Amino acid sequence: MNIEKNTVPSVTYTLVVEGEVVDKAEKENPLSFIYGIGAMIPGFEKNLEGLSAGEKYEFSLQPDEAYGEYDLAAIVDLPITTFEVDGQVQWDMLKVGQMVPMQDQNGNPLNGKILEVSDEKIKMDFNHVLAGKTLNFTGEVLDVRQATEDELAHGHVHGPGGHQH
Repeated sequence: MNIEKNTVPSVTYTLVVEGEVVDKAEKENPLSFIYGIGAMIPGFEKNLEGLSAGEKYEFSLQPDEAYGEYDLAAIVDLPITTFEVDGQVQWDMLKVGQMVPMQDQNGNPLNGKILEVSDEKIKMDFNHVLAGKTLNFTGEVLDVRQATEDELAHGHVHGPGGHQH
């Protein structure tokens, strides 16, 4: 079976960015996902389309196929009051380089990296850590199967390599 819409590929991968391995999935714990529903970055899916179990792959993705270009508009100053809990600033979590889980104005989760800390404001970078980077993937397709109706309804893989009920 080939990887196509509504199949569940299980793959190994090694992701190298700027000469460093930044992520990997090995045979003991492969990446399994429903293909074609937007669960993965577009370039990753595009390069796996049509492959079948046993095939190896190697490709590079430019930022526009992955996490986008680095956006200076995503660097913002937030008032120090943003980090108050019960009227107290949480200084222990405000360290330069720290990733802080936050929400946008619509309640959607996002992570920000602290760039600067002062008494009045915190400068944060809300770019994805891989924005502006070329992603180099190598790996192998271990298995491809049809997604179940239950998986399609829930939007994620169940069982081995996926979400357990």
